[in-house]
Amino acid sequence: MSSLATDPVATPAELFDLDGRVAIVTGASSGLGDRFTRVLAAAGATVVAAARRVDRLERLAGEVDRVEACGCDVARDDDLERLVAGALERHGHVDVLINNAGMGGASPAEEESREHFRRVVDVNLNAVFVLSQLAGRAMLEQGSGSIINIASMFGLVASAPVVHASYCASKGGVVNMTREMGAQWARRGVRVNAIAPGFFPSEMTDELIGDEASARWLRRNAPIGRPGEAHELDGALLFLASDASTYVTGQTLAIDGGWTAR
Repeated sequence: MSSLATDPVATPAELFDLDGRVAIVTGASSGLGDRFTRVLAAAGATVVAAARRVDRLERLAGEVDRVEACGCDVARDDDLERLVAGALERHGHVDVLINNAGMGGASPAEEESREHFRRVVDVNLNAVFVLSQLAGRAMLEQGSGSIINIASMFGLVASAPVVHASYCASKGGVVNMTREMGAQWARRGVRVNAIAPGFFPSEMTDELIGDEASARWLRRNAPIGRPGEAHELDGALLFLASDASTYVTGQTLAIDGGWTAR
């Protein structure tokens, strides 16, 4: 009889359980990062919520058990070093890292300043590498861990007619860096995957979703016919963070209402 038949079957609660694990979430002060923090904590994890707006983090920590606030600017290497070192000092291990912090800013490529392009790449790509390296070293030493990079569907396809050269470039880099780090660390117990959201409510998309003409364009072009709702990322997040995905690495999961399937 094959092992497929004889392996014990875990309950859904057991499969997605994060009890006893320590997670770091960047960009946790609003939008998707706030939601990710709440979801991981609800699954049993202790979550170090990191962002620049400490007042919002402290409010989040006051509302949700097992959430710790940590001020952090992901564009500063010393902040990232302090973030990981503090989590390790307090808890002894880091098991899950969610690289969620990011920035955008739309302008035609011929008009976008070099300074802005470099800033977007620094926040959206360089910081993801640095923090993944820092947390990844601890995970490699313990022989286990899951890193989840928040990419974008615009890391997989062009954003036109929205003009986002720097954003697309940075998120495309995140997608391929995810493949490479996932492949490098696969045999050492550390999985690296990405989620590529479509249009979801956030500070970055408020103007698009809130403008009626833009919202009509979105509804007309998205196969599902609407933007995503925050809870529709919960399953993908828990799948990649938990033991439900122990044979998955180097992958980017598009949660985009079918946008990239068109």
